[in-house]
Amino acid sequence: MFKVKFRVSFVETDSAGIVHFSNYFRYFERAEEELYNSIGRNLDFISLMKKYGYTLPRVEAHCKYFSPLRFNDVFEVRIWVEEVKEKSIKYGFEVYNITTDKLSARGYVVVVAANLEKGVSVPLDKEFVEQILKTTKQEDKKSEIKIFED
Repeated sequence: MFKVKFRVSFVETDSAGIVHFSNYFRYFERAEEELYNSIGRNLDFISLMKKYGYTLPRVEAHCKYFSPLRFNDVFEVRIWVEEVKEKSIKYGFEVYNITTDKLSARGYVVVVAANLEKGVSVPLDKEFVEQILKTTKQEDKKSEIKIFED
C-alpha cells in the first residue's frame, strides 16, 4: 500500500467548509501521480507516455463516502493494486481523515494503457507493473492480486 498525506484547502470546500464529493477523485488522482513520481524516475503522466508509449486514462471510477472532510483537515490517501490485466490496472483507494481519525471514503479507478496517437489500448509494460507492485509494497502478494495474462 502506498500512502500520501494532504491538507484540505479552502478552494476544495463548499460554503459550509465541507469537501465537495468530486474532489475525492482528484485526491485519488493526486495519490496516483505521487505513486508514479515515487518510483524514482520522475514517472509522471507525460514521462509515462514518452517511456512506454502510452498514457493511462480512466475508464471506470467508483467512490463510497463515509465521513466528510472539512477545511484544514489533514488526510491520507492510500492506494493499492486490486487487479492487473493485460491492458489495465484497477487501483483501490481509501481517504482516511487523520484529523478526525475516521475513514472518509473508499473507492477504485480502472486505468487502461492507451496509445493516444493511434487511439487504441495497448499492453502494459511488465517492468512498469513490477515497479507499481514494488512501490505499493505488494510484490510479495502477487498471489493475492488478480493478475491476468491474456
